[in-house]
Amino acid sequence: MKLLSNRQLRSAKVTSVRWQRRAMFLMGGVAVGAAAVALATLADWAQDALALVLAKSRYASLVVTPLGFALSVFLTNRFFRNSQGSGIPQAIAARQLTDQAARGRLVSIRIAIGKVLLTLLGLLCGASVGREGPTVQVGASIMFAIGRMSPRRQPGLILAGSAAGVAAAFNTPLAGIVFGIEEMSRAYETRASSLIIAAVIAAGLTSLALVGNYDYFGSSSTMLRNGTDWLAVPLCGVVGGLAGGLFSRLIIEMSRTFANGPMRAIKRHPAVFALACGLAVALCGLASGDMIYGTGYAQVKAALESGTPLPWSFGPLKFAATALSAISGIPGGIFSPSLAVGAGIGSEIAQLFPHAPLGAIMLLGMVAYFAGVVQAPITAFAIVTEMTNNHAMVVPLMAAALIAHATSGLVCPEGIYHALARGFLDQSRSQHEGTETTKPAPTS
Repeated sequence: MKLLSNRQLRSAKVTSVRWQRRAMFLMGGVAVGAAAVALATLADWAQDALALVLAKSRYASLVVTPLGFALSVFLTNRFFRNSQGSGIPQAIAARQLTDQAARGRLVSIRIAIGKVLLTLLGLLCGASVGREGPTVQVGASIMFAIGRMSPRRQPGLILAGSAAGVAAAFNTPLAGIVFGIEEMSRAYETRASSLIIAAVIAAGLTSLALVGNYDYFGSSSTMLRNGTDWLAVPLCGVVGGLAGGLFSRLIIEMSRTFANGPMRAIKRHPAVFALACGLAVALCGLASGDMIYGTGYAQVKAALESGTPLPWSFGPLKFAATALSAISGIPGGIFSPSLAVGAGIGSEIAQLFPHAPLGAIMLLGMVAYFAGVVQAPITAFAIVTEMTNNHAMVVPLMAAALIAHATSGLVCPEGIYHALARGFLDQSRSQHEGTETTKPAPTS
């Protein structure tokens, strides 16, 4: 009887631990979903506020944007270090680190707060940034903080937070799961898979409860009609893949140049460099008729719904503004801006197919460019399909994404997020080695 009692106690203890772990993932998913909705709502308000300023004077951006960039970089370096950029590289690096203190320097509640505030500042001053990448770092930070409250190490929490962030930010639960597998982990983790899915579901349900069901770019039924239209698939795949690879190569090389190359002197005056980048973004905005500021979501959605082509300059100027925002050092993502650049590319390619539906080719441009930038083709077509609720375009979107992925690899051998994550890993390891060398020698 005593032996049976001990077995029952051990079984009850194991069951309790399992349910605690499940509750942790579910609780984290709800928190990530709420944070994603809050950031989305505040981001819309920030862009509306910028529109009001520009309505009074278009040239206000020549002052607001550079000063906003400089202030954002100052606050980042002074109070919220490691919150710069998209935030996805930090989440990837945190997953690969084993030291909890090193992880905490990349994903923490402090960083999450700074990420939200400074992303909003970037949108308020006209930066070409998105909120989805920041939501990934915020989600990873929330999950990591919840995990630290547990006496036992909880594997998969950062991955679950990142996947839940994408799911809640775009209202795309399937894409969130695919993103976690393909981009964050580059592998399928059987042990944590059900818990990750549970966190994504919790985040998605929270988003639905707060803002209702919606399609990010509206519901679209457009599709390719005949054999000639299908020629746009390889064309968008090649052009979008090359452009996406060029963007990634540019950002990666610039980050390495700032770290170790001849331009590392810029690191001593980051706010001045950010000011110059902000001025260049403002000039791009003036040249585009104020169309390239912010996420690009409103412009692309309007074009898809109305069937009206985007201006020919939209794609190139959005590309330049997004690159300048990315290298400036301000917090902000590249998800939405990349989709907007791809829409501009698709809009131009559609001019070669006058009888093809514009919306369908714009979607091909979006998925191709995005796949070229992040080199995650499954995530790319899953996101675009879910964002438009267009299942008739699944096959051509898959084909364009795969072509773009292969083409992008000719220009940039490695995806942008993993290449940038290596910089955070090197930084964390050098800090750890510096700590080890400064430790006093043990006394005998």
